[in-house]
Amino acid sequence: MVGRNDKCPCGSGKKYKKCCESKQTVTIEEVATEELERMLQTFYEEYPERKDIQEYLDNANNWKRELRTFYMEEMIEAIVMDEFFFNHRPDIWQGYLEKQRKKILRPSVLRVLDDWQQPRAFIGEVTDVDDAFMTVRMVLTDEVIKLRRESEKPVPVGVHVYCFILPDGTGSEGQYLAVSSLIFFPTDHKQVFADFVNSFNEQEGQAVQSFMKEYALTFWKMLGEDHYEGGEFTNFEAGVLLSVIEFFEKQQIQSEALVEFVEDFLVEQQPNARKEVAIAAGAIRFGQEKGYYEPLEMTLKEIAEWFDVSPSSMNKYYKELLAYDDQKNV
Repeated sequence: MVGRNDKCPCGSGKKYKKCCESKQTVTIEEVATEELERMLQTFYEEYPERKDIQEYLDNANNWKRELRTFYMEEMIEAIVMDEFFFNHRPDIWQGYLEKQRKKILRPSVLRVLDDWQQPRAFIGEVTDVDDAFMTVRMVLTDEVIKLRRESEKPVPVGVHVYCFILPDGTGSEGQYLAVSSLIFFPTDHKQVFADFVNSFNEQEGQAVQSFMKEYALTFWKMLGEDHYEGGEFTNFEAGVLLSVIEFFEKQQIQSEALVEFVEDFLVEQQPNARKEVAIAAGAIRFGQEKGYYEPLEMTLKEIAEWFDVSPSSMNKYYKELLAYDDQKNV
């Protein structure tokens, strides 16, 4: 047990009574993690500095010329910023860490900075998900890592992810966090990843990170040519959601909560339906009976007819949504 006058085990150098005693419900690991997360956020707020902006803009404009037919400008800029910091000009990131090192007294955090010198690009397939982490297999090497989840939104097994990663600071082997934007790709684009792996295998002897740097723009062009536009939903899932939203617009209904619920249902349950509108019709019945909006002046038969599906098809997915709701509320 730590005495009140002993040095605090968090590594601050202060006495325990002057440091973490009043935070007994917060672990030392949580304190360090919060400090590291603030450090990551501050980096994106302060950089690039004025002297580096033109170089960044030159890189961004080159990527925009190649990708503007596929993606929105904001998405291209976000991708290029991470490429610029971590592949093109890693000295900017390393200089930032050195500045932070001079401000930090906590030894546990200083040790993490030693492992943070070079974020690495990571393209992987999700193979398992728990409350805190996704298990992800690197497509080019079969390396398996635990990648920290950034939200409670469901993540389906089988989707691919892209980000730059760093050790998560806990000291646990194989645990990482995304230093950059964590991008999910719907399962419609699996062939692109297979083709990218084949391209890597043809480059005999080339190091993984060297290949990722050299072919980063090619990777995003391949996805764009496969009709990826930046969304997280498959074409089928997007079709269901658009059908629900179109119905809301025609009926002058507002229910963002129901749309979010249906998003989670689609991602987590991966329903196997022949027609998108069958799920949409089931969602409308579910939303009405669960009080997501004021009852419609439509019978259940009329709702099914609006979506041009049979009442039995509508009811099938209504029941699946009910079961999913019960499961979430256990």
